[in-house]
Amino acid sequence: MENNKICTILGAGFIGRYIIKHLDRKGYRSIVISRNPFRKNYILTQARTGYVNIVKFNYTEIKKAIQKSDYVLNLIGILGPSKDFFKIHSELPDYISKLCAESKNVQRLIHVSSIGASKNSKSIYQQSKFSGEEKILNNFSSGIIIRPSLVLGTEDQFTNLWGKLSIFPILPVFNYRFQFQPIWVDCLARAIVNAIDKGNEGKIYEIGGEIQISFGNLVKDILKIIGKKRIVLDVPLSIGKILGSIFQLMPGRPLLTKDQCLILEGKHNIVSDNYLTIKDLGITPANVEKKMSEWLVQYKEGGQFSKV
Repeated sequence: MENNKICTILGAGFIGRYIIKHLDRKGYRSIVISRNPFRKNYILTQARTGYVNIVKFNYTEIKKAIQKSDYVLNLIGILGPSKDFFKIHSELPDYISKLCAESKNVQRLIHVSSIGASKNSKSIYQQSKFSGEEKILNNFSSGIIIRPSLVLGTEDQFTNLWGKLSIFPILPVFNYRFQFQPIWVDCLARAIVNAIDKGNEGKIYEIGGEIQISFGNLVKDILKIIGKKRIVLDVPLSIGKILGSIFQLMPGRPLLTKDQCLILEGKHNIVSDNYLTIKDLGITPANVEKKMSEWLVQYKEGGQFSKV
């Protein structure tokens, strides 16, 4: 299938590689903007030869790419540090959406935010996400917001983290009962690509899987899949905030931040009844619990050679 339409994708990370694959199947060409283009050569394998071009992230390249694009997808997001949240989640979308409004070619801008985005949240992350959504919808009339719940897949930083932590006999979970509605990354990617063809300008989609599950039970499911018996300990968020404040002062990526604890203290990370959903984009979510077993095998005793 060929259509010669061009998509600019800002962000070549976890979700981006899956989107490129589905864009290619529909005949789209992709311009991928990445902060580390030379580390993202695997992106070239997600589509046919010549259908993907990777360029370095800077404002000049962003402007050039958007000027020759039919569609723009903004996937860029960070988990820290908190001082950069508004710069990445609000100021950058403001710039992108203004370029789309100036362009004569861009038909649609799809912006990936997150469930929980709110100006009233105690979390700076969620405040910045909401601010970015406002900028998109105010600056460009053909903007679309995608709010996923917890996104899981082979390369995710959630299941793989808990798989690595399973070497310890006790696993602390902060706010055991906090609810997620996990979505498999490939389903999310298909939904985003399907949004390109919908007459849905100015709409917000909340994207979640078929099941709602507590934080503690999700960790227990991971342990069950990898065949390890561990104590999953419910730890008060007050302790988590103290630990998060300490961890984020240390070099490297912290295991926990105070802002993450504020998210866990707020509303559950599940689809509400207030917005469109993944089914409005023609996708029936896969069973994420079954999908997890495909990549978590590496954490079993013996890894892929363990007894099934």
